[in-house]
Amino acid sequence: MLEFYFSYCGVLKRLRSGALGGEMDRLAEHFFTLGYKRASAKIYLSRIARFSRFAATRCGRMPIHQDVVDSYLCTFTTDSPRIGAASALGHARRVAPERFIASPPKVDDDPDTPLLTSFSDYLRKVRGLEPKTREGVLLGGRRFLDWFRHHHPGQDLEALTAEHVLAAVEHRLSLSATTGTRTAATSHIRTFLQFLCWAGHHDQDLDRVVPRTPHWRLAHLPPRLAWDDVRRAIDAIGATTPVDIRDRAVLLLLATTGIRNGELRAIQLQDIDWRAGEVCVRRTKGKRDRVAPLLEETGAALADYVLRARPKVDSPYLFLSFTPPVAPFKCASPVSRIVRKRLRHGGVELGQVAGAHLLRHSLATQLVKQRRPINEVADLLGHRSINTTALYVKVATSQLAEVALPFPGGVA
Repeated sequence: MLEFYFSYCGVLKRLRSGALGGEMDRLAEHFFTLGYKRASAKIYLSRIARFSRFAATRCGRMPIHQDVVDSYLCTFTTDSPRIGAASALGHARRVAPERFIASPPKVDDDPDTPLLTSFSDYLRKVRGLEPKTREGVLLGGRRFLDWFRHHHPGQDLEALTAEHVLAAVEHRLSLSATTGTRTAATSHIRTFLQFLCWAGHHDQDLDRVVPRTPHWRLAHLPPRLAWDDVRRAIDAIGATTPVDIRDRAVLLLLATTGIRNGELRAIQLQDIDWRAGEVCVRRTKGKRDRVAPLLEETGAALADYVLRARPKVDSPYLFLSFTPPVAPFKCASPVSRIVRKRLRHGGVELGQVAGAHLLRHSLATQLVKQRRPINEVADLLGHRSINTTALYVKVATSQLAEVALPFPGGVA
C-alpha cells in the first residue's frame, strides 16, 4: 500500500526499515481508508518513519516503551513539530497497539475520585441522565466538594451540616451572573446531597436545605431570526462544491423540521423514508423516537447530497465531515459552525446565540405566526408538554392582541 503514496525504491526501503517498518503498509492503508488527502497521508507516514528509525536505535524490533516515545518527542525544540509527531504516533498506536508497551496507569491522588465515580454511576443508572447532563451535575458536585474540603479541611462528609450547605450555596450563587446559572448551581448541589443520603454517606437529607432561586422559565423571548433571513441564508449557499451541497442540506433539514443538533448528528441513511418523505428522528431529548416530515425542497437537497457529495466511506450516518479522517460529527460544535458560517454569508447579523437551536426557535416562531395549531407545533418539535411550546406564543403579538381584554381600570 505504500506504493500508492511513494514511488522511489530508496524511499520505500527507508520507510520499511526501523522499529515500525513492518507496519508501514498497514498504516498507509489506514490513512487511505480514513479518506486523508494524499499529501497529508505522506506527511504522517514520513513522521512515523522518522520515529521508527529513532526507536530502532533504542529497542530494535522489541516492543516500544513509553520512555522511547517521550525521548523522541523531547528532541523537538518547538511545539508545532512536537504536536505533529505526537499526532502521527497516535495513529501508529491505534493501528499497531501490539508494537507499543502501554504505560502503567497514573495514580490519582484525589481522594474524592471514588466518590465522584460513584456519583456519576448514580446519575447514569438511577437518575437516567444523558452524558452531557451528567457532566454538568458532576461538575456541580465536584465544586461543592472542593468548597467543603477548602473551608473544612480534614472533616468527613458525615460532619456536613445545614449551615455548611447554606454557606456553600451562598458562595456558588455569588459566582453566578444569570438566573439560569444560579438555578443550575442550586439544582446540582441539591442532586449531590440527595446522592450522599441515598448512598449512605450522610444520615440526613440535606437537599431540603438548599433554597430555590427564582427563575421564571417563560419570562424571556427565545432567540430567533426572521424567516426571510433564514430563507436568504439558505438561498445564498451555492451548489458547486461538496461542502456547499452538504451545508445546504444541513440548514434546510434544521430549518424545516426543527430537529436538534444531536438529533441531526444521529440520523442514519436508513432513517430516511424517501418514498414517504419522512425522516425518523432518534436519540431525542425526550428519549423517544419521532417522525418528521420532509418538504420537497429538503428531500431534494438530501438526495443531492447523498448522490453527489457524500464521501464514499463505510458509515451508516447521513452527515459526515470532509476533514480527514472522514467520519460522523462527534460533537455539536461542527454543526453549530456550519450554521453560523452560512448565516453570516447570507448577511444575517448574529447575536451570542447562533447554532442549530436558533433555526429551531425560528421555525417554531414562524409556525405560530402562521396560526398553526399549538399541538401540531409541539408534535413537530418533539415536546412532551404543550407548556414548553407555549413559549413561542408570546411572539405572536398580532394574535395576542386579538384576545387581549380591555384594561379593567377604564380610561384614565
